[in-house]
Amino acid sequence: QVQLVESGGGLVLPGGSLRLSCAASGSSFSINGMHWYRQGPEKERELVASITSGGVTNYADSVKGRFTISRDNAKNTMYLQMNSLKPEDTAVYYCNAEVVVHAPPPSRPLEVWGQGTLVTVSS
Repeated sequence: QVQLVESGGGLVLPGGSLRLSCAASGSSFSINGMHWYRQGPEKERELVASITSGGVTNYADSVKGRFTISRDNAKNTMYLQMNSLKPEDTAVYYCNAEVVVHAPPPSRPLEVWGQGTLVTVSS
């Protein structure tokens, strides 16, 4: 079984920065695409940023130029550096991974979600 655990959320002033982490654990797996989603108060969950196993990134227009997604494949960990935070960035942030489980064979795809970490931007 593969699990994702997020960390790094908290309360920050407008204009401040936070760095979220998402660590995958388990055995006999590999990860293709990884994504950060968020769900604000009374809002639908939205895709914030994505990164392929090769490091190609994509961002929602609302966070371009402020957020940076990255990953360390050796550590099975993904990051989201969030700068110039705004009150509208307040949300629970979830990581999501496209996992391939290799054991027992045959290999099979699995979509895994983290439990979420709360980011609050407020003065």
